[in-house]
Amino acid sequence: MPKANGLEGVIASSADRLKVEWMEEENQDSEGPSFPPVSAKIPFDLSSLQYVVAAADYRSFRRAAEALGQYPATVSRGVQRIEDVVGVSFFERCPSGIRLTHAGEQFVAAVRPAIEQIMRATQTAGAAGRGENGSLSIGVLTSLAGGFLRELIEQYALLHPDVSIEIRDGGRAEHIAALRSRQLDIAFFTGKGAIADCETAELWQERVHVAFSADHHLAERESIEWSWLRDQKFLATKCAPGLEVHDYIVRRLADYSTYPAIKIMPCNQETLMNMVAIGRGITVVSAGWSFVSVPRLVLRPLVEDEDIVPFSAVWAPGRDNPSLRRFLSLASRLASKDSGERLRRLI
Repeated sequence: MPKANGLEGVIASSADRLKVEWMEEENQDSEGPSFPPVSAKIPFDLSSLQYVVAAADYRSFRRAAEALGQYPATVSRGVQRIEDVVGVSFFERCPSGIRLTHAGEQFVAAVRPAIEQIMRATQTAGAAGRGENGSLSIGVLTSLAGGFLRELIEQYALLHPDVSIEIRDGGRAEHIAALRSRQLDIAFFTGKGAIADCETAELWQERVHVAFSADHHLAERESIEWSWLRDQKFLATKCAPGLEVHDYIVRRLADYSTYPAIKIMPCNQETLMNMVAIGRGITVVSAGWSFVSVPRLVLRPLVEDEDIVPFSAVWAPGRDNPSLRRFLSLASRLASKDSGERLRRLI
């Protein structure tokens, strides 16, 4: 092939170089990750765009500056900067101040929605960072009909109406696994023992109650002693918190050299309470169930100090959820002074 001379040679040589560079870039791209093309850099900042829109609204650089808390010269220079970049004038002088040119009207009409969207995004992100919106997932073992936990969630919902709150029923092991995998923000358990890889803080206490049918001979008593329950038939659910209830009954009656009769029912706690109400057996529950209305169901408190059960909040350390931090702060304020102080030290 004959060698090209003059301009043709330069063009051919440039084309060859571009081909080689293009092939090298293709080889590099094939070895590494691909990225979307980078948009051209915006040649001015958001403040200057706000100056243009404000000047258009107020028809005066001075009034626009007052509204934005800036000096008139700052607003004027910001507008001029954008005019220089775009290459057109946005404003012209008039007896009442300034008014938009045709190019200015088109520019402001296009820019205003973008500025409003950016401001909304800024406010939304800020609210999420402060915990004013977002989501919070809570694992529970006990009834939410009343008591401390009900009050806590109710007050939090009132204070933060834009936070989505999800309540999950489940067992202790299930909730702990969800906390560790970050599928759950916080859970509430009986007891106050340490849990590996989790933070724990005792918040409140509840006295254990015995649930009877209104026809039961012990339903007439104002309070109950364990020694009266040695020969009773107990019911517990197969699902949570049935296992904990089973173990609690066995542990408390062991003091009387008695292994209790406990029937495990394949139903949820609400159905179990109705079974108790119709006389199929008795069970033990936390005080929160005293707020639940079930026909012919009677709850009576156990009298011993050992039947006052602590309830604790449990969450994974380092959980970066502002909604959770606010929830813990509110829980601290509602809790008793001592447990609240312990919680504040952990937040």
